[in-house]
Amino acid sequence: MTRVAAIQMASGPIVATNLTEAERLIKAAVGAGAQMLVLPENFAIMPMKDADRLAAAEKEGQGPIQEFLAAQARLHRVWLVGGTIPLATKLADKVRAACLLFDDRGERVARYDKMHLFDVSLDNGEQYHESKNFERGDDVVVVDTPCGRLGLTVCYDLRFPELFRRLLDKGAEIFSVPSAFTAHTGKAHWEILVRARAIENLAYVVAAAQGGYHASGRETHGDSMIVSPWGEVLSRLPRGPGYVVAECDRTRLQGVRTSLPSIQHRRLRA
Repeated sequence: MTRVAAIQMASGPIVATNLTEAERLIKAAVGAGAQMLVLPENFAIMPMKDADRLAAAEKEGQGPIQEFLAAQARLHRVWLVGGTIPLATKLADKVRAACLLFDDRGERVARYDKMHLFDVSLDNGEQYHESKNFERGDDVVVVDTPCGRLGLTVCYDLRFPELFRRLLDKGAEIFSVPSAFTAHTGKAHWEILVRARAIENLAYVVAAAQGGYHASGRETHGDSMIVSPWGEVLSRLPRGPGYVVAECDRTRLQGVRTSLPSIQHRRLRA
């Protein structure tokens, strides 16, 4: 068994401050026995305006945020899913929301760029148009880890079960979902979606969220949780900075998949 952690933050617009907070929470989660950790979406910066995100964007393989993630993984000898960070593109006005995975030597072993961009006008008046500032990714990413085969996803991806099925077909046994769900959509759908992705794929889900009020005026839902292949919420944190830790048991996962072989019973495939 491997202990996994989901870290919850209420990040602000100053990268250095957010990294200090992330460092504190990583250390605490490692102290609780975590061997793989997932940071939330936008953990390093929740900007006041779009230009601030562009200013903080890093080139692939260099920059203080990437150096921080590598150093933390190496220092604590853990696998670290680095939420999302803004990585530069060939377009001057757009970045990629990149989720980077580091192994316990501090080596980057995978990169997933957020595929589904949050372009919505909610009934409470909130509007988000991520495609104006982000370039979407195209690649589906699954990688071997001490916890099992890990499928990388980000936030809005949670609403698209076909992505999780593609990850499942690549052997995924556990999903990481760094997120920044709005308070409005999170209250209605967050737990249902997280547990549904676990149940239908008979997989663990580690959902690390932003949770609280941000300097930009945005409010995020929080409720970071770790869910079992049976859909049980093993651990959760409703609000505020902190972390949750739970055991990821591959033997139990295989037992669930054997006793309820719904994956093998699928009849419709792409």
